[in-house]
Amino acid sequence: MNNLPVVRIDKVKKVYHMGKVEVLALQEITLNIAKGEFVSIMGPSGCGKSTLMHMIGCLDRPTQGHILLDEVDVDELDDNSLAEIRNKKVGFVFQTFNLLPKLYAIENVELPLIYAGLGFDERRKKAADLLEMVGLKERAFHRPTELSGGQSQRVAIARALANGPSILLADEPTGNLDSRTGDEIIHLFKELNDRGITMIIVTHDQDIANQSKRIVRLKDGLVIADEKLRA
Repeated sequence: MNNLPVVRIDKVKKVYHMGKVEVLALQEITLNIAKGEFVSIMGPSGCGKSTLMHMIGCLDRPTQGHILLDEVDVDELDDNSLAEIRNKKVGFVFQTFNLLPKLYAIENVELPLIYAGLGFDERRKKAADLLEMVGLKERAFHRPTELSGGQSQRVAIARALANGPSILLADEPTGNLDSRTGDEIIHLFKELNDRGITMIIVTHDQDIANQSKRIVRLKDGLVIADEKLRA
């Protein structure tokens, strides 16, 4: 692992306008995340964790400051270029899985590959390989209603990996799972991290965070602690 930051956050501030009221979600956050790190972002509700995650994932833009992915300042990109970065560099995993209920597991995994322009045979093979990697080969032709929560999250992880992202962002990925299943998902994240994928997760769960390599704590839109747990 080299020490070049894959994510560089420089004095980022985010203000939301709700009618005449200004809500300060982030205030001058500076943070670097190196390639291959496994970082947990923690803090109380409303501290800015999800806002920061959305910024890193190019789903939102800062009010002030800069966010660089692989040294590219994403604030200088147009919407099409941002969408391309989201599709190629970043994978997203959410608490609620966000699977399309009418599609089979393998079809859910194929969705990013359709947008990327892959033909049927190529994307079907790649989706099948990804499902096998997350341990769900035999569930390829089951719909989300036929899957457990843990299985649904594994499908969501396979989908997030479809375009080979270098960064995987997970927002409360174990929030809807029991503790045993949550541990299985974190174990899978650790395996992906061992393969070189940079992992950034938002979590309220200290036990989950303790399995990462670094914990960044937020409060009131500020970084109040940054602790490295292991190399």
